[in-house]
Amino acid sequence: MRIGVAMFVTDYSIAPGDLAREAEQRDFDSLWLPEHTHIPTSRRSPWGGGPVLPDHYKETLDPFMALTAAAMNTKTIKLATGICLVTERDPIHTAKQVATLDYLSGGRVIFGVGGGWNVEEMENHGTAFATRFALMRERIEAMKEIWTKDVAEYRGKFVNLAPLWCWPKPVQKPFPPILVGGTFPHGARRAIAYGDGWMPVDGRDLDLLAAQPRFRQMVAEAGRDPDSLPMSVFGSPHELDRLKRYRDVGMARTVLLLPTAGREPTLKALDACLALLRGLNG
Repeated sequence: MRIGVAMFVTDYSIAPGDLAREAEQRDFDSLWLPEHTHIPTSRRSPWGGGPVLPDHYKETLDPFMALTAAAMNTKTIKLATGICLVTERDPIHTAKQVATLDYLSGGRVIFGVGGGWNVEEMENHGTAFATRFALMRERIEAMKEIWTKDVAEYRGKFVNLAPLWCWPKPVQKPFPPILVGGTFPHGARRAIAYGDGWMPVDGRDLDLLAAQPRFRQMVAEAGRDPDSLPMSVFGSPHELDRLKRYRDVGMARTVLLLPTAGREPTLKALDACLALLRGLNG
């Protein structure tokens, strides 16, 4: 099982290039950066992680620009969005950003995607919460057309693209792996429908150990190879026993969330995660 790390990087945390370089030197598989363009002050939408939304949600950097800095300071670590809010993004711009990052990094992008939870944040982007998942699917399907066709075209209920040219194309063929977030069973179904893997958040009222075999069964019933559609876990507790159980049931990857902090505290946190990595592989 591979282990990645994630952080809400901000203008007061460790810089993303520095974070990526230090994570790569410790042999972590991947660096995951989340996305929120903004947080509306109304705060009507409840956060699934608790009663108080942490400040770094409104302060996080743009993931693609931050991951570009990470790419320029590393050679091997995977660079991932965890997650990209496709429901708040233009598909043409996003397709170009993903492909450009994949080109600049030499084919190291993992495209983590999700529908999002903040109703008023989406409303500011003109997105209706009730239909966000249908919109997300169409935008991802449209991006696949852009990545794989010299002349791309897409016709849907929410997305309509007349024939167009758009380069660069991703280094990874046919495109970077798409990991779909969300809980069980709906997030799992979306991953099976148009993703290359499923990545639920740990601790969100879901028994992931029980979900793993059920997910594999769903993949097989949909006519896809379960080994080609792995399950990853985002935000796992920093507990070796838990990580070993995930490894033993066949999880492909777990992502450990680091606190938003400056360089020295982050290095200590990375070293603590490295001890988990060594314990898992020892």
